[in-house]
Amino acid sequence: MSRLLPPAPTAIEPMTHRRIRRLAVPVVAEYTLQVSVVTVNTWLVSAAGDIALAAVGVANPILYILIAMFAAISTGATVLVAQAHGAQRPDRVNEVARQAITWGVLLVIPLSVACFLLTPTLVRFFGDDPGVHDEAISYLHVISATVIVLFLSILCGGILRGTSDGRTPLVAAILANIGGLVASWVLIEGHLGVPGYGVAGAAWGSVTGRGVGLAYLLVRMITGGTSVSLAGRHGWRPSPPAGRQIFRLGIPAAIEHVSNESGFAVLTMLVAALGASVMAANQIAFTALEIWFLTSLALSITLTALTGQSYGARRPHDALIAARIIRRWTLMWTGFGMVVLAAFPRPVLRLFSDGPDVVDAGVSLMRVIAVLLPCYGMLLLTAGVLRGSGDTRSPMVRSVVATWTTVVLAFAGVRWFDAGAEWIWGSYLLTIPLAAWLNWRAFVRRASVAMEDLDSEPEASPLTAVTAT
Repeated sequence: MSRLLPPAPTAIEPMTHRRIRRLAVPVVAEYTLQVSVVTVNTWLVSAAGDIALAAVGVANPILYILIAMFAAISTGATVLVAQAHGAQRPDRVNEVARQAITWGVLLVIPLSVACFLLTPTLVRFFGDDPGVHDEAISYLHVISATVIVLFLSILCGGILRGTSDGRTPLVAAILANIGGLVASWVLIEGHLGVPGYGVAGAAWGSVTGRGVGLAYLLVRMITGGTSVSLAGRHGWRPSPPAGRQIFRLGIPAAIEHVSNESGFAVLTMLVAALGASVMAANQIAFTALEIWFLTSLALSITLTALTGQSYGARRPHDALIAARIIRRWTLMWTGFGMVVLAAFPRPVLRLFSDGPDVVDAGVSLMRVIAVLLPCYGMLLLTAGVLRGSGDTRSPMVRSVVATWTTVVLAFAGVRWFDAGAEWIWGSYLLTIPLAAWLNWRAFVRRASVAMEDLDSEPEASPLTAVTAT
């Protein structure tokens, strides 16, 4: 294994339910707030009509691909910060945080410009409705021009969670949600004397809210209100060795996220070809999915941080304890979501659209999404725990294979068997359960090897690996 940190000088708190809850509760609350904003924004946009709703459905896969590229910085930074925190190295924590922000800005600026320029070309891959395309372009132009706000919000939150600080990002999320919802309400339909801007107003409302949250995070990190300090000029100059460490961990995660979102985008293109009503139903179904999906993601992110801290502290068994506890929580939560969405698809759909065509198109699709929930939850959890242990490569390989096997199956069903949206998304049921199981087996084996290494070399350097071994 590649060694990064000196041994932890003293023992850290044992891995208990209380320790896990202390980080998991604010992280889950933060992501729940984000889901509520997405849900309310979707509801506000739906008031502008099914074309506007479908436009957001077209824009989101492109936006998610852009966000996925941020993983090259955010994942590497979170893992390295967590390991440094576990090893009780605050100097190292601050160094990683500053270098991650520096390298992140250098990465995001060209990505932002490229997305802005390519937006008209990209949206043409999603169906042939010019009205939907125009609305999607206006939405994406706003988001791509201001995406650095989104990136820094994600990065700073991830850095703080790596030190087990979930409260500061939660407060930032509360402020972002309040600011974003007020701005969206004003700008989408037009209130308080401000004209309505429709889909573009939704984009500006989102940016406004994130800007408020980011301002709070930066002020707290600069003024010493958190365990990470950004005050002073030292450590901001780009350091190639630090960049290599961050990217060595982050690039596989970025490839995984980009592959996943690209696969989602291709599948959404297949759905878009089925018509605006199906596309609108698809957007509603995935808004419902996000209510449970993002909570599972929050638990996965919690597990990544706790696993990184455990490895930094030379206590891989603690990572196993955390993984088993969070796995149980994830299955309980996604199982509940599966029952709700499968049993009550029409009431959920009618929250967002009164169109009978949209509701009829979404009923069976919602039930497919419901069955996918536990599968997605387990895939997120197992990939997250492997990343925290320093292995970002093997979950990337499994995820890429699963995603593009799904795309092939979905395309074949549509091309040769006239399959609908249910088959397109249901194809995931044939691939991601296997990927999740393989991830879990790899982590258990990896933790066992780490514990054996500790038993044979008790004074060795900590078990922090940059890549899988």
